[in-house]
This record gives sequence, C-alpha cells and structure tokens, in this order.
Amino acid sequence: MHIEFRHLRTIRAIHEAGGLARAADQLNITQSALSHQVKGLEEQAGVELFVRRSKPLKLSAAGMKLLRLAERILPEIDALEEEFEGLQSGKSGRLHIAIECHACFEWLFPVLEEFRKAWPDVDVDIRPGLAFGALPALQREEVDLVVSSDPETLDAVEFAPLFDYEPVFVAASQHPLAAKPFVVAEDFRDETLITYPVERTRLDVFSQLLTPAKVEPRAIRQVELTAVILLLVASNRGVAVLPDWVVREVRYSSDYVTRPLTETGITRRLYAAIRTEDASKPFMAHLLRLARTIPVKLQRQGQKPGQKT
Repeated sequence: MHIEFRHLRTIRAIHEAGGLARAADQLNITQSALSHQVKGLEEQAGVELFVRRSKPLKLSAAGMKLLRLAERILPEIDALEEEFEGLQSGKSGRLHIAIECHACFEWLFPVLEEFRKAWPDVDVDIRPGLAFGALPALQREEVDLVVSSDPETLDAVEFAPLFDYEPVFVAASQHPLAAKPFVVAEDFRDETLITYPVERTRLDVFSQLLTPAKVEPRAIRQVELTAVILLLVASNRGVAVLPDWVVREVRYSSDYVTRPLTETGITRRLYAAIRTEDASKPFMAHLLRLARTIPVKLQRQGQKPGQKT
C-alpha cells in the first residue's frame, strides 16, 4: 500500500467537512477528482474507508486508523514546511556562536537580547566549549559565527570587523602601580597576574605586551569569572588586564584604578568569522550591525566627559 501525504490530507478534510463536496472545496480540487482519489486509495487498502450511507459522511474503522495517522504526521509536515518557508524567506534559521574571546559574554548578551526581539524564529545558541577549535567547527558547519581577534585566511570564510577595544591594566587603588599614568611590560615582572584560564596566545597581555618584551610575571593565577577576577584585584591579590568593555562599571570605583598598557595604549579589533555563503542572510547582517554598535555604546558608558583612565 502506497500512502502519500495528499491521501492523509484527503482523509482529514473529508472527516472535518463531513462530505465530499465541502472537502473538495477545502482541498481546492473538484469533487470528481476527490472521489477518484478516494476510490484509488480504497483499492490500495482493500477495504472501505467510509460508511457510504451515513450523513454526514463518516469514516469506517479502517478510515479512522488512517485519520489517526494523519493527525499524527500532518502537523509535523506542516511545521516543517513552515520552517522551510522561513528559511527561504530569511526569517528563520540557525545562529550557533563560538567564542574565542573569553570576556565577550559581557557585550554579547546585550547584543543577543536585542537580536531575539527582531528575529524570534532564529535558533540562537552559544558554544563556549568549542572555543579553541572554533574556526574548524565553523568550516564543518557545526557553528555559524566565531568571535575572534585573530583573523586568518580560510576558504569560504570571511572575517567581518566588529569594533576596536583597548586592553586595560586593572589594580587595587592602593597598589603601588596606581601612581603611574601607564604601565609597561617590566611593571609585571614582580606581580601576580590574574587571567582567564586560556592559552597565553589568546590573552592580549601576553600576545601584545609581555611575550614580545620577554617578561614573565612573578606568578599567574587563572580564574574563570570576570567578577572573581575583579574581586581578587580589589583585595590586592594581584593585577589583571581586561578589555575596556569589561571594566566600564569599575573604571571610576574607589576600589580600582585602570591604566593604559604603554604610554600610547594598545588597540585591538574583534571580528566575526562567518561562512561566506551566510553573509547575505538578513538575520546575519542584522546581528553584525548590532555587534558593531551595542559594544561601542557600552564602552562609551564607561567614559565620563573630559575624563581619562
């Protein structure tokens, strides 16, 4: 027996309409075509599917079994068709994000909060566990966007620039280095440096300052959470280097001081790595716009007019 989706829709329509004429109108076909379809289906089944002399037209026991099958399967098919239509129109899709920047949650959550309001049908997820295999995962289509500060040349992948940021030195207000207008690599030699638990190559303080100067801190303490890093710094248990968007709320707290790295400061840029084929998707373009504007607003919130770090 060969059952097609149109057969299940026919059974459901006749049951709901109570007659062939109304069901044919509902299915937008002629009554003759509907009768021919029912006859062919009954010939395949080898049993009658309707009680012919009943008014309204009723399903037989065999017909009821097909109806139960239709009620189970057709809603899933309808939902799948709606999902595919959404994908074709660009209204829905998948946006799974991997983060190579450990502190990016600070600005990414506000971005995603705005994004979900505009694109409620896009499936959003964050995959921090893929952080250091993120770009290969992007190429394998396991994730759809990677936040990174280290662009590479990869086939079918493009790095869209998001915004510039400044890695900032953070110490307790009573720390001896608080008296300096800026810090340099040598200043870290006798310090306990508190960092996120990631490879040194992923930390700006090493890649941009300490490693080129061949300076090693006295000790390194790795901490998972930004709030705990700031707590330890305020307790004078060590110093840290954090992106400026992280320290915007403590920049003018009496417990902390923030200073530039080197006299001129260090500027870095964040990128969104995406597959080239996804760049034209409307929801992806909107996310990139949000990721270029909201973090900059957060950075400005931490700056008082006429006041420097």
